Amino acid sequence: MNSNVNRKIASAVLIVGLFAVWEVLCLAFGVSDTVLPRPSQIFVTLWQRFPALWPHTLQTLYTTMLGFVLGVGIGVLIGVLIGWSKLAYDVAYPLLVGFSSVPKVAVVPIFVLYFGAGTVPAVLTALIMSIFPVVVNVATGLATTEPELEDVMKTLRATKFDILWNVGLPRAMPYFFASLKVAVTLAFVGSVISETVASNRGIGNVMMIASASFDVPLVFAGLFILAALGIILYGVFSLIESRITGWAHRKTEFAMG
Repeated sequence: MNSNVNRKIASAVLIVGLFAVWEVLCLAFGVSDTVLPRPSQIFVTLWQRFPALWPHTLQTLYTTMLGFVLGVGIGVLIGVLIGWSKLAYDVAYPLLVGFSSVPKVAVVPIFVLYFGAGTVPAVLTALIMSIFPVVVNVATGLATTEPELEDVMKTLRATKFDILWNVGLPRAMPYFFASLKVAVTLAFVGSVISETVASNRGIGNVMMIASASFDVPLVFAGLFILAALGIILYGVFSLIESRITGWAHRKTEFAMG
């Protein structure tokens, strides 16, 4: 408990220290706010424009979470399929690897072509960004199920579905919840990418408009909002993982001890 508190305090001190150094260097060298605004200027911009930025923040959060939820649902289904079926793995996995290697920003114009600019391309981009880590982790969790457990279930005349439900899925839970932290971060990135090129709402769109008008403090204010949202989302799913799969970590620590 104390170690966790100490780590959080150290992180907070580091962040404050970086902001302080940033502020002092900008003042010492007389850096213009059109080149690099000081943290104090950025926070003033956030405070002054918060009423206008808040709806865009909610829009980005909405598209991110909707795409994430859909991506997780699809990812779990595909992961269970290819993790429990050798044939499905051999057929689908190479396609997934190939698709994951395609830059997702290149897919956004296709979404715009079919659905128009707006919310849908952002949701779909978040969806495709979040699928792959879920698929890989769920499939890995199922594939690493101990054969001994399957043999025990078979001696009890369990069906393949019984083995999947009672052994495979519980064993895959730590892998699944670990993937959520990565998936929600990628969904967030995908949503912002789409907003910068194919939306008239969201923080990504605000940053593009601000950069076009050389409003650099507002661009950095958008970056600060995105960083804060990313940290919050990652922290929430890290907490969920520790609460739900803590038994797995305790078991590992016991085995190592």
